[in-house]
Amino acid sequence: MIITKPHLAIVGLTIITIILIYYYYYEIVVLREKQPEPQEVITPEGKDIFGVKEIYPTAKDGREWFINMEDPLNDESFSITSKVPIVRNIEDGLAWSINNTQIRMNIDTPADVQAWKNIEMTGYIKLKSVYDTNQEDEGGTDNGDSESLTPDLTWRARGGSHNSQNPCEGTALNGGIDVVNMEAAWKKEIWHTGGYTDSRGSAKVTESPLLDRWIGWKIIMYNQDNDTSVKMESFIDDNNDNVWKKVNEIIDEGGWFANSSDEEFSSANCNKAKDYIITNSGPIASFRADNIAFDFKNLSIREIQPA
Repeated sequence: MIITKPHLAIVGLTIITIILIYYYYYEIVVLREKQPEPQEVITPEGKDIFGVKEIYPTAKDGREWFINMEDPLNDESFSITSKVPIVRNIEDGLAWSINNTQIRMNIDTPADVQAWKNIEMTGYIKLKSVYDTNQEDEGGTDNGDSESLTPDLTWRARGGSHNSQNPCEGTALNGGIDVVNMEAAWKKEIWHTGGYTDSRGSAKVTESPLLDRWIGWKIIMYNQDNDTSVKMESFIDDNNDNVWKKVNEIIDEGGWFANSSDEEFSSANCNKAKDYIITNSGPIASFRADNIAFDFKNLSIREIQPA
């Protein structure tokens, strides 16, 4: 058999065709249908498990806590001070109601888990009623655990128990709203209760009364400058549409002093400066309120990676 150039061309084309068919089948079909390797996904597309937008992403291996909306008390990390009862909202099956002059919903840290430090703390509330105190708190949002006169809502972290038995554990950064005046502010507590500062970052949080409507409240705190200062930010979802507006931000670099006398401040023997910067972590973060009744849902805390 004589092999001519046309024959060689046909053989060459056949070989090329076989190669192309193999490439298409293996490289395109087989590899594309192959299941991708598992990848770490904590909060896809900048939203948490409730679909709430995140301001900052969760840190790598960062701790996350989300309320069990089916049964909040079925969670060893979650407790309510003084066992204030909660009930399912009969008007909204996805919410819970609570009503007391002092509300502290606490998220604790197990012994082998990282304590709360650089966090984004979020919750949705619907204000139902306000206790009539008939008095005004000239200091603004009162974030103590003593009797508060101001009807307020406060998320706080970076401390432990707040009681007179362990006063030095009671450090906290408090981002709150005076729900009557609709003003937001931050306070610092260096020890409980003689280490409170005045408010900083006071700002109007909304122009619309808060009664009987859902809002989202979000506070953020994270250290800067090699853990020598701390930045605090607060945000509101004013229309319950997952659009978050920054309300205020402050930085504590020192000079934010407790407003108690030197004698009172030093009486707890906590060995802290009177303008101590709370860069430390703390095992307990709390969703706190005073003198209000409200519904709540979608509470969360995440350790974040700031920009």
